[in-house]
Amino acid sequence: MRKFSFWLWAVVIFQFVTAAFHAVSLFVNPSPQNDTEKQLFGLMDSYHMPLGMGFNPTFADLLWALSSCFAWLYLFAGLMNLYLYKKKIPINVMKGVMGINLIIFGISFGIMAALTFLPPIVCTGLVFVSCVGAYFTANSKV
Repeated sequence: MRKFSFWLWAVVIFQFVTAAFHAVSLFVNPSPQNDTEKQLFGLMDSYHMPLGMGFNPTFADLLWALSSCFAWLYLFAGLMNLYLYKKKIPINVMKGVMGINLIIFGISFGIMAALTFLPPIVCTGLVFVSCVGAYFTANSKV
């Protein structure tokens, strides 16, 4: 039970850290380093894609929405895991919850590893590894 508790706390802490890092990134406004980046940033903020039904977002709008949802997902999962741990639910139920975490954050880690850069890869990787540890150290006996 001690090993499971360690891994569960690691999951929760890494989920909160990942949420915090991603939330902070929503308020950082990078500055372009050259003319190509200046043009790219200008288009991301000004070009409105006509997607139909009156929906005309910019790429910056879509990026902001995806980034904020990513932060909210990790915050929600961390709070839910912490709440369930504090309520002392049976370990077999908690193992199932960790199994769900393992699938969701494993897929998230795979996507981050394939499509992003080092900080989100490391953060999601730490969450995933912690989920693996929590899942496999949970005893299925109550």
